[in-house]
Amino acid sequence: MDNTITPELLARINTLARKKRTIGLTEEELAEQKELYKVYLAAIRGQVTSLLDRIEFVDVEVKK
Repeated sequence: MDNTITPELLARINTLARKKRTIGLTEEELAEQKELYKVYLAAIRGQVTSLLDRIEFVDVEVKK
């Protein structure tokens, strides 16, 4: 599974979260939810890292 956040990934995460709050999850669903969270968090971390890598610090002179 690649580290891309797709609408299907988000929909499945939300479905499992909703089911967990209402009737609970099976062991298989808990394992799936854990794996989906890993994929989601890896994608978010990748986006943040990519954004931070593109930041350029500029030394601005302060005029008095």
